[in-house]
Amino acid sequence: MENKDIKAVYFIGAGGIGMSAIARYFLCQGLVVAGYDKTPSDLTRQLEKEGMLIHYEENIDAIPAACKKPDSCLIIYTPAIPAEHQELQYFRQNGFEIQKRAQVLGMLTQRHKGLCVAGTHGKTTTSTMCAHIMHQSHLDCNAFLGGISKNYGTNYILSDSDYVVIEADEFDRSFHWLRPWMSVITSTDPDHLDIYGTKEAYLESFRHYTELIQPGGALIIHRDLEMKEQLQKGVARYDYALNEGDFHAENIVIDNGEITFDLISPIENIPHVALGQPIPINIENGVAAMAMAQLAGCTAEEIRRGMETFKGVDRRFDFKLKNDKIVFLSDYAHHPKEIYQSAKSIRELYRNRKITAIFQPHLYTRTRDFYKDFADALSQLDEVILTEIYPAREQPIEGVTSELIYNNLRPGVEKQIVRKDDVLDLVKHRDFDVLIVLGAGDLDNQVPQITEILQKR
Repeated sequence: MENKDIKAVYFIGAGGIGMSAIARYFLCQGLVVAGYDKTPSDLTRQLEKEGMLIHYEENIDAIPAACKKPDSCLIIYTPAIPAEHQELQYFRQNGFEIQKRAQVLGMLTQRHKGLCVAGTHGKTTTSTMCAHIMHQSHLDCNAFLGGISKNYGTNYILSDSDYVVIEADEFDRSFHWLRPWMSVITSTDPDHLDIYGTKEAYLESFRHYTELIQPGGALIIHRDLEMKEQLQKGVARYDYALNEGDFHAENIVIDNGEITFDLISPIENIPHVALGQPIPINIENGVAAMAMAQLAGCTAEEIRRGMETFKGVDRRFDFKLKNDKIVFLSDYAHHPKEIYQSAKSIRELYRNRKITAIFQPHLYTRTRDFYKDFADALSQLDEVILTEIYPAREQPIEGVTSELIYNNLRPGVEKQIVRKDDVLDLVKHRDFDVLIVLGAGDLDNQVPQITEILQKR
């Protein structure tokens, strides 16, 4: 790609949250940017307004002329696209350079100093926090994030800074394309076993990722992980956790919906950090984000200001209503550990209130592999309403349904299963105290209507 005169970039799977950020990077470079996606969404409509040409049916004739020249068009595709996709086959048969999104991010980590955040969960919030601290500091940054930052209304920051913050995704071993200057690893609880097969293979993948950190850089790793890193000579190693480690929090105060703490750091302690998004799990995410920003050269004052003004990420512990009558939020949590942390945080914030979750399980394989863990995590709450499984890229597996989770919820938890299409009706006819919608599927599309129904109470 470095040697080619790229004039156009074509995306297969344009509307994915990560793909759209890269599309915007190339739009800002003034290139022709076009692509295919299966279904229109708010994101694809916004990209069209910004100048991207998108169509929604597999159709080689719909590909713009500028994207049919192998010597000047780069093709970027997402691993979720099937190999037999007509357009992908066309590009393969005609000698185009075809890269995965992750390869393009890898190229960016060679052009800039890559500040990467990897981990089964916590990576979107931690990378978005770090990007916000960096962007409002004297260093600034580019950023490619896995969620919409509420500070910027986008999943992407562009600047002429030397730094790029990237969410490092382990799905399909994508993060092996990166060459981080620094990386945080938040967690390595096995996931994506449909791709990795075993826990050992999953941990090995993270070990290999740590070998890719560039000399002169650093690894900032959570203390409690099972994986063993393998660093090149000249890479510094730091650990972090909530209450211990090279970087950690002390004097934590959670009071009346506010959270403050002191950052303890080998570089410089930062007293009285206030969380702009006061959620208990964000203390630990914040410690990791501040550690990386501090190692990159942000000042104590810039870090404190960045944390205090951080507004969070869409669909990550995302409050939609908060009043005396009802609290309603949505959260993208879709792995048992994420659900556990989400449930634990909401329980800490609302100790004496009835908490109801509506959960849409994501993937048949994940449900099959972890249904007992899902049930354990959800059992921290008072009531669990389950919908059918969201298949995403998978075909159904016989015997794998939401009932597996339902049947393993602890005694005492109120529970029911409803069709996703009946959720709005259920909300209309029920009273809730604290309600959370959980999952990475399409139930989140109903959150605006749920908010409207609850607002009218």
